[in-house]
Amino acid sequence: MQLKDVTKKYRHPVVDHVDLEVSKNRLTSFIGPNGAGKSTLLGMMSRLLPKDEGFIFINGQEVEAWNSTELAKELAVLKQNQQVHVSMTVEEFVRFGRFPYTKGKITNSDEQIVEEALKNTNLTSFRTQDIGTLSGGQYQRALIAMVLAQDTEWILLDEPLNHLDMKQAYEVMNLLRFLVEEKGKSIVIVMHDLNMASNFSDEIACFKDGKCIIHDTVDKVMKEETLSELYEIPLEVIEIHGKKICIIKNGAKQ
Repeated sequence: MQLKDVTKKYRHPVVDHVDLEVSKNRLTSFIGPNGAGKSTLLGMMSRLLPKDEGFIFINGQEVEAWNSTELAKELAVLKQNQQVHVSMTVEEFVRFGRFPYTKGKITNSDEQIVEEALKNTNLTSFRTQDIGTLSGGQYQRALIAMVLAQDTEWILLDEPLNHLDMKQAYEVMNLLRFLVEEKGKSIVIVMHDLNMASNFSDEIACFKDGKCIIHDTVDKVMKEETLSELYEIPLEVIEIHGKKICIIKNGAKQ
């Protein structure tokens, strides 16, 4: 996915002339302070928000030029705090992912795809449970199962780890890595947990004041100087078992 000069303005630029090449078959994390423009940019990438300037290309075609049904076969998006306000089973919920293909007329082939999505997200034992009774982690897995059933190349997620405990967040990120490595998906995720991003991402894009400051591999982004400047606090990067972890420097002078 290619972004050229993408801009979104309200009273001032929230996303400010961003150029970005998002790699296929990778997990790319968008990180940065609140108000940096991460979620707004993701909204424009998914066409949920109109952009004011610039271009976004998905498989060589500008996002605004895509037919809505065909775009839904290429790209799936999970919005922040996405909730369901109707009573339905987990299986019925996951079936909604097939709608771009079936328009509600489910075939045996569709049922097999739904079954595989439930299996890959460890939700087969919850298939008849009401979606509203799931825990936070189970509900996030159900959302991802619906996306799996949608069977798109691109998956965009806006802060899916919000309100999850450490175990639930780990399970979600582990599932996303499975989708990249075993299913060949291309995933972009907005998140605040820098160490989760470091542990599970292939690439990280850092945003501040509406601009993309750096976009590179985890090793090249996880630098003390880069992150301290990004968050405007003294940070230290250490390596444990080959993974880079960021901690706050205690007692450091501001």
